[in-house]
Amino acid sequence: MTHPGAVPGGGRAWGGGPPPPDEARSYGYHRLEVVAALVNGVALVLISVWIGVEAVRRLFAPAEVLGLPMLVIAAVGLAVNLLGFRILHGAERENLNIRGATLHVLSDMLGSLAALAAGLVILVTGWTPIDPVLSILIMGLILHSALGLVFQSGHVLLEGAPRDLDVAALRRSLAAELAGVVSVHHVHAWLLTPGQPLLTMHVEIEPTAAHDEVLRRVQALLAERFGIHHATIQVECGPCAEGGAATHHP
Repeated sequence: MTHPGAVPGGGRAWGGGPPPPDEARSYGYHRLEVVAALVNGVALVLISVWIGVEAVRRLFAPAEVLGLPMLVIAAVGLAVNLLGFRILHGAERENLNIRGATLHVLSDMLGSLAALAAGLVILVTGWTPIDPVLSILIMGLILHSALGLVFQSGHVLLEGAPRDLDVAALRRSLAAELAGVVSVHHVHAWLLTPGQPLLTMHVEIEPTAAHDEVLRRVQALLAERFGIHHATIQVECGPCAEGGAATHHP
């Protein structure tokens, strides 16, 4: 059956959204979804390890398994988890918390499918080791997905740069394509949440360039080509006092 905390947590992130920004948290509470996803991911890793340990133990010390009751329970669990997966699927692309809830439901659904298959094999052949063998297989699939969720959540919480952002290409594009731009430096790019990239940078312009016009064109290029709609840009009319061309990704 579905993990009791997974779907409600995902539903809150999907439906109501985070509280608005306040004076203490000017970016709001969007990172709550990332923290929840990290908790979900760690929980799935621990569950996967527990499943693996139990499966290995049952391989060496087989327990009696009743095929028919296993089939009935697995069928009910599969129906419930199919419904949960249908509700959540597709909404997890931009929301890590929903992705974590979806992984919980998917892991339960795979467990139900494995139990159905094991129950059929046991009913037909009586070979009970099929149950722990399939459990180990499912454990590997869940662990792979859960570790991906943990690493992605950690990357966001550590303010890593968007993985699809080529900062060198961004700097080249701004300097080569926008009239009046001399150089771009002190570029800092990070993620508030997946799908919400943020950026700060210094742009040196020619002394005769129109400040506001260059700023407008820089913002337009960032939004249209790189998908960055929230950028803080310091425009300079001479060499940067902080030392120039450092590029950093917090």
